[in-house]
Amino acid sequence: MLARMTLQEKVGQMLQLDARGDLEDAVATKLAGSILHASPERMHAAVKLAAATRLGIPLLVADDCIHGHSFWPGATIFPTQLGMACTWDTELIERMARATAVEVAATGIHWTFSPVLCITRDLRWGRVNETFGEDPLLIGELGAAMVRGYQGAGLDDPTAVLACAKHFAGYSETQGGRDASEADLSRRKLRSWFLPPFERAAREGCRTFMLGYQAMDGVPITANKWLLNDVLKGEWEFTGTLVTDWDNVGRMVWEQQVCADAVEAATVAVQAGNDLVMTTPDFFEGAQEAVTQGRLREEEIDEAVRRILRLKLELGLFEDPRAPDQARQADVIGCAEHTALNLEVARRSLVLLRNDGTLPLDGGLTVDGQGRTVATGGPRTIAVIGPNGDDPQAMLGDWAGASGQVDWMPDGHPRETVTTVLDGFRAAVPDGWTVTYARGADIGHVVPDPQGPVYPDGQPRPPLFAPAPVDKAQIAEAVSLARAADYVVAVVGDTVALTGETCSTATLELQGGQVALLKALVATGTPVVVVLVLSKPSVLPDAALAAAALIEAFNPGMRGGQAVAELVLGLIEPSGRLPLTVPRHVGQQPVYYNQVRGQHGDRYADLTQEPLFAFGEGLSYSTIEYTDLAILDEVVALNGVVRAEVTVSNTGTRPVLETVQAYISDLVTSVTWAKQELKAWRQVAIPPGDSVRVRLSIPAAACSLVDAEGRRTVEPGAFDLLVGPNSRAADLLRARFTLSRP
Repeated sequence: MLARMTLQEKVGQMLQLDARGDLEDAVATKLAGSILHASPERMHAAVKLAAATRLGIPLLVADDCIHGHSFWPGATIFPTQLGMACTWDTELIERMARATAVEVAATGIHWTFSPVLCITRDLRWGRVNETFGEDPLLIGELGAAMVRGYQGAGLDDPTAVLACAKHFAGYSETQGGRDASEADLSRRKLRSWFLPPFERAAREGCRTFMLGYQAMDGVPITANKWLLNDVLKGEWEFTGTLVTDWDNVGRMVWEQQVCADAVEAATVAVQAGNDLVMTTPDFFEGAQEAVTQGRLREEEIDEAVRRILRLKLELGLFEDPRAPDQARQADVIGCAEHTALNLEVARRSLVLLRNDGTLPLDGGLTVDGQGRTVATGGPRTIAVIGPNGDDPQAMLGDWAGASGQVDWMPDGHPRETVTTVLDGFRAAVPDGWTVTYARGADIGHVVPDPQGPVYPDGQPRPPLFAPAPVDKAQIAEAVSLARAADYVVAVVGDTVALTGETCSTATLELQGGQVALLKALVATGTPVVVVLVLSKPSVLPDAALAAAALIEAFNPGMRGGQAVAELVLGLIEPSGRLPLTVPRHVGQQPVYYNQVRGQHGDRYADLTQEPLFAFGEGLSYSTIEYTDLAILDEVVALNGVVRAEVTVSNTGTRPVLETVQAYISDLVTSVTWAKQELKAWRQVAIPPGDSVRVRLSIPAAACSLVDAEGRRTVEPGAFDLLVGPNSRAADLLRARFTLSRP
């Protein structure tokens, strides 16, 4: 095939263009090898245009299906990736990805830009919701599970879709949380924490990688030969395909200003090892001109095109272009099996952070043989109050429905497919109970950016956020309902206007009238359960911390409202654990748990450095005790395995799914290193009153660091194993062992 192609056809194969634009120009004229953001109607048109080209090379169709089939009406939308991470359950996340792949494949899409393997360290960054949190091991294992789920038993399976590890690499290490700003990372720091999740995905067989927008040490990732060629393709032996992020090649001209024109940018991008160039139409002429001028050799173009064609062959697209299948869509889109799985993920994603004993309500309700909720006491009134209490888009979050990335779903997913918190309580409460509702406050609205409606490349410039004023009438209505109720469920958080690309925030506080609302609700004396429905953790006001209970829901997906109601009523048990650390104040950042040792003291002059909530934290409705941690071999060879056991006891009256977390602390290191790092975890179900002896195994090779020369190595010496329910030092048992040379 490659030998039959003209230079124009080869360069066209390297283009991935926006299907919302001129399809005729993209596919018939520029001969694009791939498209993204194709509406259901335009998908068919694009496939026909590709088939009519001289060689009829099939299109590779892609989209951002990162927590379900984001932009297909009625498709299954799961919790956001941050919510998924709260499950700490790789098997569950693999099943979620498999269900997503089945739905995505039925609609003619071959490739999802997922999983996101960025490490969250600054919560001001707008894309926290797309990540698995702050820990490289947790990110890598959950990411590998998604790769397995998406790609299935093999890419020739018509229900498989390509996974895409993004954003390679260091994109999330922003300056001031500002999206796509220069990442202040050394190569050693990159190897230490930011590359391991990507290496894990590569070795799992992820066939595509997407590059980040940013530069590191002055070099845009798009031009970083060391990262793309030496590390990814060399050390890791990656044979898949690279795709830039949105207009990365063009940005080297108009934004980063490291290239003079499209010809130079095309030359730099190809020689750095990029294959598919996303939404930079000028690459078509620029790359051809670069060959004409002798700045690029056609053989360099051939290498990229060969990788693209190989990917299409692996998918079997030359035999079957996998066009949209309406019959298959009717069977799988939003089907009962996927809906049930969605509810399971939502239930497991909820994190109970505080509870004064109010939850579960009335000591916990039960369900009879017909599936109806049965009360343990008399009639009750629950007041659901807050701007996110009945907001379908808040349940879905970014990259779904009406979140703004596409133009064919202005009203979002069909309303009946989304269960809000209000919907959930109305459906779940027993007969005789009453559910009331008041909005209570507004969060804010968007206003035009004073710099203009578009960026220099013609892409739309997102609007800015303006917080809503406190509305005394709304609060008065909410207070009236609260006083008349037995319980208040206050559902607060953020909106899609405060999250996503180019939507980083300078503050982490709850916006608009929400702080005033919480203060007024708590002052009524009615027990208040605060439910946080948001894209990323907020700095919480005193009123939220004074509430009877606090639940972190993030954006819990289409069935999130049902899961929240079930949790509050005691119909399910809380089992979620935080995948990141929550600060007390925005200026307290960074607060990630695995910080490097060596700072003077452990606090600011005016604030403790202790976080509000720690990595791995989460409560149950029971009480748990950890005892009798034992290292089975106190001296372990560098090529051996650290084996340990710990007793975990459920000393309460309700069942528990406990996430037993194991951390390692290397006591003396040749370079400064993290004070502790997660190395293993186990999830165990423990009935009331029972104890289990949990076995933990950690390869000695996992007790590694990156030395001053940038080599990952295990240094002999003394280590501490720390085991417990979260990363807080006070909650961890400690046992010492030694690693020695064989």
